[in-house]
Amino acid sequence: MPEPIQHRYEFVLLFDIKDGNPNGDPDAGNLPRVDPETGEGLVTDVCLKRKVRNYVQLAKGEETDFGIFIKEKAILNQEIERAYEQCGLKTDAKGKDKAAARDKARDWLCQNFYDIRTFGAVLSTGANAGQVRGPVQLKFARSLDPILSLEHSITRMAVATEAEAEKQDGDNRTMGRKHTVPYALYRTHGYISAHFAAQTGFSEADLALLWEALNTMFDHDHSAARGEMATRGLYVFKHASKLGNAPAHRLFERVQVNRGEGVKVPRDFSDYVVEVERERMPDGVELIEP
Repeated sequence: MPEPIQHRYEFVLLFDIKDGNPNGDPDAGNLPRVDPETGEGLVTDVCLKRKVRNYVQLAKGEETDFGIFIKEKAILNQEIERAYEQCGLKTDAKGKDKAAARDKARDWLCQNFYDIRTFGAVLSTGANAGQVRGPVQLKFARSLDPILSLEHSITRMAVATEAEAEKQDGDNRTMGRKHTVPYALYRTHGYISAHFAAQTGFSEADLALLWEALNTMFDHDHSAARGEMATRGLYVFKHASKLGNAPAHRLFERVQVNRGEGVKVPRDFSDYVVEVERERMPDGVELIEP
């Protein structure tokens, strides 16, 4: 197994959307998620992790060690049982043998599934392989300004049955709704722990793939619903040690994003000014832009 990463990292990710819905809320009719007090838009960490997983599937396919555990129609308990089978273990082991089998199955799953050794997973829903706390953690993304959610009525001209086709013109159209944000720039922060990486085997190759995914994941996720989404900035703070050499919040403060002079209603990334304090970095911290 490749050597796990030896450094702590934090990163700032900027991405935007134009005329689309970055992350609909199923509990609110799929409206874009919003902070009701400030009107700022939200995108969940789960949404962003899904895009990373999708990119890795496209980039690595069925390549060994880069499988995706949480994917559409995956039967998770079968994958956990497969880990026991591949390791020659019994799912009904008792006592010390049970704990040893659990740990071996967990290690096999970490080695074979990229998203487990990156984000972690609960592996005790069937045959027990314990839990994995992943080294990479993301917070909710928040828009830099309040968002305006627009609602659009749409119709479908085609019909599904002959009975519908016999209805008078205008009576057989299916009505629907789409919700879009004219424009929004979002910011999120990420954290990577070298100590948890040692437990899952998250390596330098895994880290390079993560940077690649964060930079290009939206290029493979276009749809009418999501409009134009793009990564606009990825700023990584690399520490010289596993424990870290500076507080994360102080490093995040070095990346400031503000509206440009005279801009009242942002409608493009060029309406913002990104200022990054690259000079006088804390000892043992390096700023990189992968």
